[in-house]
Amino acid sequence: MTQDEAKQLVAQRAAALVEDGMDVGLGTGTTSTMFIHALGARVKAGLKIRCVASSDASHNLAASLGINILTLPELPQLDLYIDGADEVGPQLALIKGGGGALLREKIVASASRRFVVVVDSTKLVPTLGRFPLPVEVIRMALPLVQRQLADLDLNPSLRRQPDGSPYLTDEHNYILTCACRSIPDPERTAAHIRSIVGVVEHGLFLHMASTALIADDDGVRELKP
Repeated sequence: MTQDEAKQLVAQRAAALVEDGMDVGLGTGTTSTMFIHALGARVKAGLKIRCVASSDASHNLAASLGINILTLPELPQLDLYIDGADEVGPQLALIKGGGGALLREKIVASASRRFVVVVDSTKLVPTLGRFPLPVEVIRMALPLVQRQLADLDLNPSLRRQPDGSPYLTDEHNYILTCACRSIPDPERTAAHIRSIVGVVEHGLFLHMASTALIADDDGVRELKP
């Protein structure tokens, strides 16, 4: 099974979790895009739901598929949030935000009663940190935050567009990508990063996911914290 086939399989399984009348959070990224397409097919077949997206891209995709898409102020509490992850570690600790939507993803996840992570088995790791950790930063604070992250030995670098210009999030902030290599104590690392003035949010999602759906050659299995 290819990675794309595994993503498609787990996206279809996640779409089957959505029940009529639910308020659903939509994630961002390749697996979430497949999930939104699967959900759109169910909506076309008669499923009645309301949704909030974690990025402009997911919002626009859902709208194009006929999904009833609202904003969080309009729908402040959600039944279910479905999203991918860049890494899944022990106790369902996650690194997310490789696509740059970590702030809105964490907001929508926090507004949801249940957060289900959908990944292929390549995303499972014994220790977080192999995938670079994104940190969203107020633009004015970039030099301050970059220096302090470097002092923590997190090896930050400014994320850039293909043309060399700085990448901007949907909230018009910068992203510092931290080549941590290993994060043996995610709680401690998260606390250190959060204490830096100018940091908006980081990509460590701790104690947030209730379930992970993992796709591999044997199908889809379920993990709990």
